[in-house]
Amino acid sequence: MIIKDKTIYNKAYELLKSVYGPDATFHEGQYEAIEATLTNKRTIVVQKTGWGKSLVYFIASRMVKGMTIVISPLLVLMDNQKEAAEKMNLKCALLDSRADKDEILKQIETGNCDVLFTTPETLYNPQVQAVLPNMNIGLFVVDECHCISDWGHDFRLNYGKINRILESLPQNVPVLGTTATANDRVVEDLKRQFGKDVYVSRGPLTRESLHIEILKLDSRAKRYAWLAENVNKLPGVGIVYCLTQRDCDRLSAFLCGRGINARAYHSGSELKDEIPEIEEKFRNNRIKVLVATIKMGMGYDKDDIGFVIHYQMPSSIVSYYQQIGRAGRKEGAEAYCYLMTGKEDRDIHEYFIKNAFPSKEQEESVISALENAENGLTKNGLSHESNISIEALERSIKFLMNQNIIYQDWETKKYFRSVNPYHFMGDYYQEIKKIKISEYEAMEALNDRQATDCGKCFNCLHHEIIPGVVMPTDDYILEIQDYLGNLYYTITPRKRWGEVNNPFDRTSIIENTNEEGLALSKSNDAGYGEMVAYDKYRADAFRKELVDKSVSLLKEKIGDEGYTIVTNIPSARNHKVADFARQVADGLGYEYKELLTVTGIGEQQKNMQNTFYQYKNALEKIKLADDQVFPEGAGIILIDDLVDSKWTLTVAGGLLKSRNAGKVFPFCLADSSRSIG
Repeated sequence: MIIKDKTIYNKAYELLKSVYGPDATFHEGQYEAIEATLTNKRTIVVQKTGWGKSLVYFIASRMVKGMTIVISPLLVLMDNQKEAAEKMNLKCALLDSRADKDEILKQIETGNCDVLFTTPETLYNPQVQAVLPNMNIGLFVVDECHCISDWGHDFRLNYGKINRILESLPQNVPVLGTTATANDRVVEDLKRQFGKDVYVSRGPLTRESLHIEILKLDSRAKRYAWLAENVNKLPGVGIVYCLTQRDCDRLSAFLCGRGINARAYHSGSELKDEIPEIEEKFRNNRIKVLVATIKMGMGYDKDDIGFVIHYQMPSSIVSYYQQIGRAGRKEGAEAYCYLMTGKEDRDIHEYFIKNAFPSKEQEESVISALENAENGLTKNGLSHESNISIEALERSIKFLMNQNIIYQDWETKKYFRSVNPYHFMGDYYQEIKKIKISEYEAMEALNDRQATDCGKCFNCLHHEIIPGVVMPTDDYILEIQDYLGNLYYTITPRKRWGEVNNPFDRTSIIENTNEEGLALSKSNDAGYGEMVAYDKYRADAFRKELVDKSVSLLKEKIGDEGYTIVTNIPSARNHKVADFARQVADGLGYEYKELLTVTGIGEQQKNMQNTFYQYKNALEKIKLADDQVFPEGAGIILIDDLVDSKWTLTVAGGLLKSRNAGKVFPFCLADSSRSIG
């Protein structure tokens, strides 16, 4: 330990002992980081998970005059940090989307707050920005500071604007950035953004408590089978990381069905209300395993996690270190990490990389719409003027606002074009994309020069890291393969009509919705998904196997519920769907009728990128056939090959119900929705 200022050391050491007892000692490099923060003014700490980065700014917070602001990326992380800070006798407040901002800001104004935790999104709220210059800031902390850098594995656009605040802070205000996952390139970028004379505390990133093994299980069935066989054999509680929300939901449901106490954990809206309960149960070891996206990747502080399993390959070794760092944090504890890979990994990562930045066409579409709007446009108004998906629209808005090309009036929520010239940053975006791809391919981006033979991973030991963990038998894999082959996808009905020339209802509520329907598969997934994709684009007809499976599934799901007619969404290009629907009708013993027609107006529905254009296009294209009639109240099965936005099915169902149809049950061969989460 190097002590340059004895006064600072004595005070810091007394604070440490007051919380952790008289025998407490600093980890290697901890005190130096505290002293640097209080003297050098700009400090970056890059240390492994569990090293105690938060202790640096908690002790520093007790020693500065003024309030500490801590910028954190996740609500669960802030909750954990607040709990830890209060053990240091610090008065804390959380300023986030859940908080009463007026109450928290009053607490700050009265000086009744030592540490303020907030997200970058909340930091840029106009109400917070208005009072920020008047806050008595004693220390400014950027936790998970790799998010500032475009080159970081988890870059966040609102984090990217923090450098403007750093530039505006008085030079005597200490600034501290902390992360466990920053490679050389990210550290250099952070030093540039933090300013001159930055002190960097950087230690070895290897966690001695972690045992690592790579499992070469190429199929989804093999990975499911391994997890079912072994999760309950692993010590303590753990996390299985998946790349998509859909995989989290599917895998957690499967594990529960095999007697494993598992819960999905991600940012999807369907889990929003359950997250606090899930976190509480996992914290108290009442859940064996969380099946999580990287939402659980940063900063979650539970020191007794016994294992981390990756169901798919993470984007880089940097991300991998971040995520396995959730395990084995308790002193003396051992933890086990398994890395699986799947053939879908590259496709998923390429999707994320491809969609990380807006395209020139998307940005120009937003700019053009605003330049032609005298009084600005809301986000909804922009979607009406720009045929781009809502995700692409939100991405374009964020990047254009970050470059000050457009701005928002916070009271009216409208966006306006600024006077600043626009230049598409395509070359820069492309450079970052190439780096991300190379990091995924090489998995060597961490630059941990202190890595040695650990004697704990499979490569060093040359045998399994936990005795008793077994590879599943071929029979069990076949059983799981059959299980996966019989999964289907629910088509939830839309509840509201679109907003243009609604012929069905003057209100937006759909009075008589379609029934909850079914999709046989997910597009291009192994099994039926691959069959559907091949037959749709390369064969003359959908194969009999798909017909027979669809008939079997429909008989099982709808039974004797009054359905008597099968019809289909028509196509102006071929009769594949019509021929398929006719065969399904024969298999069910129902009557087949061509109740709908398609006009030549408009483009293909797949070219419509947002809900406004999808609804408008479906209205223009799908019509009732004049020469077809059916009994009033007849139940109708409505068939299409693919379902994406559900607007074609919704409009078609509305038309059928306008002619007094009874139940309308949508059935599609595959769900082709673009959302990979």
